[in-house]
Amino acid sequence: MDNDVSAGSTTTIVGRLALGITLLAFGLGHTGVIDGVTAADAVTIAQYVGGVALFVAGLLALRDRDTATGTAFAVLGALWFTWAVSADNQVSANAAGLFLLLFALVTLSLTFAAGDMLGQGAYGLFSVSLLLLALGSFADSGALGKAGGWFAVVAGAVAWYAATAVLAQWPTAFRRGAAGRGVTV
Repeated sequence: MDNDVSAGSTTTIVGRLALGITLLAFGLGHTGVIDGVTAADAVTIAQYVGGVALFVAGLLALRDRDTATGTAFAVLGALWFTWAVSADNQVSANAAGLFLLLFALVTLSLTFAAGDMLGQGAYGLFSVSLLLLALGSFADSGALGKAGGWFAVVAGAVAWYAATAVLAQWPTAFRRGAAGRGVTV
């Protein structure tokens, strides 16, 4: 590991912290690892931190001409806000699965568009999480839902690390190959 630290814009740091906290709350709710805590308990965090704060961070990144980050944060803010405000609605398991599957495709696109390894990791893990949650919803499988929750927890930890690493000047680059070319994330 190299000790290079990416500069990271304030908007990117705030957005990644918002995404990390939201994913951690959402994921832990699905895992059932904390007694009495469910995904429904993450609704307020998802609405305001994941929805509003992330969407605003996306708009600020777009204003700064950071298209990839702005698009990612704005779309993810819309995802979280939509999930939060529709949490009390009674929809079929297939409708919920379709919602999750569509956003899994969106996060897959974000994975390929991310300009750094930690961003790709967070979005990729989130994509797997949403896919597992969608399949769990279609198949009425609590085990798939739990697995999806764990992927969301890890995605949240990666997003949190990506933001905190810049603030704390922790390593964000990894050595690659014998030539020692570093990949800054």
